[in-house]
Amino acid sequence: MEKELKYVDIVEQPISMHPKKFAMWLFMVTVVMIFAALTSAYIVRQAEGNWLDYELPEIFWFTSGVVVLSSIALHWAYLSAKKDNFAQLRTGMVLAVILGLVFLVGQWYSWVALVDREVFFVGNPAGSFLYVFTGLHALHLISGVIFLIIVLISTFRYKVHSKALDTMEMATTYWHFLGGLWIYLFMFLLLNH
Repeated sequence: MEKELKYVDIVEQPISMHPKKFAMWLFMVTVVMIFAALTSAYIVRQAEGNWLDYELPEIFWFTSGVVVLSSIALHWAYLSAKKDNFAQLRTGMVLAVILGLVFLVGQWYSWVALVDREVFFVGNPAGSFLYVFTGLHALHLISGVIFLIIVLISTFRYKVHSKALDTMEMATTYWHFLGGLWIYLFMFLLLNH
C-alpha cells in the first residue's frame, strides 16, 4: 500500500506598500538624518566656544501650539474621511491649511524678532544654526501646506473618502511628521541654548 504524499505550497503574501507612501517614508528618513546631523553639528560647534548667547523668540511657543493644533485638525479630518463625513473632513482640512499658514507667518516673525535682537544669519554660528533650523523646517512645511491644499481640493471633488484614503493618509503622516520635527527642534533649542 502506497501512501500519498501531499505537497502543499504555502505562499505568503509579501509585505507591500503603496510606492508613493514608500517614497514619502524614504524622504522622511532623509529629513530625519539631515536634522540629526545638524543638531549634532550644533552641539559640537557650541562646545568649541565663540557662541552668542541670546533668548529664543517667544513666538516659538505660539508657533509650537499652532503646529500641534494643525495636526489635531488634520487628524480629525482624516477620521472624518474614514467615516465619509465630508463636512467635517473639509472643515478639518481648511483648519489644518490655515494653521499651517499661520505657523509659517509666525516663523517669519521669529526671524524679525531675531534681527531685532541683533542675531543674524552671518556673524556667529549660534544665529546661523537657528536660521538654518527654522529655514529648512519652513521649507519642508511649505511643501506640506502645498500637499494639504492639493488634498483639500480633492475633498471638494469627492476624491477623498473611506475607500480612497491613500493621499489623505500620506498627507496626515507627513504633516504629523513635520509637527513632531518642529517640537523636537524647539525642545532641542530650549535644552541646548
